[in-house]
Amino acid sequence: MGRKTKITKEMILEAAYELLDESGIGAVAIKSIAARLGCSTQPVSWHFGSMPELKKELFHYAATKLYAPLEEAMQGKEAIEAFYISGKHYLTCACEHPHVFRFVNVDDTTETIGEQMYSENSIFNIQFDEGAFRMLTEQFDIPAEAISRAVRDTVIYTHGLAVMMMYDSYRLSKEEAIRMMYDLGVRLLGSIGIDPPAGFGSNW
Repeated sequence: MGRKTKITKEMILEAAYELLDESGIGAVAIKSIAARLGCSTQPVSWHFGSMPELKKELFHYAATKLYAPLEEAMQGKEAIEAFYISGKHYLTCACEHPHVFRFVNVDDTTETIGEQMYSENSIFNIQFDEGAFRMLTEQFDIPAEAISRAVRDTVIYTHGLAVMMMYDSYRLSKEEAIRMMYDLGVRLLGSIGIDPPAGFGSNW
């Protein structure tokens, strides 16, 4: 008689992530996860207790899967390049993993993880793309408020492009969206005296 495979929490989250990536959050259920793993529903229920709890942990698991590679990609780069790498990664996620992107960045978090992401303050009171903002303020002798506005407006525009890409009916290609993001960023940063290095645009 063969040995039974122990179903771990990591295995359940990965199976849930695969279902989310393939078909959206509506496909993520205890029975569908168990079927994906070839086990009964008991291990899933034992590890998480309920679907709301599973979705809460899946939210953080999915966000880590989407954005963990970004920090490494930005390391050792000049501030301007790091800023555009961040935007490019965001758009790539929306294009290549639209269901995951929607779950993490678009859906109401009160329905997925039981809390509001910005319950006390407006989202516009936070610093957009904090890592890139910090790098830009360290590298350029320009008022932080001006840099913050340019970064904010580029990020908002990039999010709009990402949402359009998430819905395939708009037929906005990843390459076109990245170019649009880059062009706007160049204009906004250029308006405060931050210009990309010569020849940098040919990479985008």
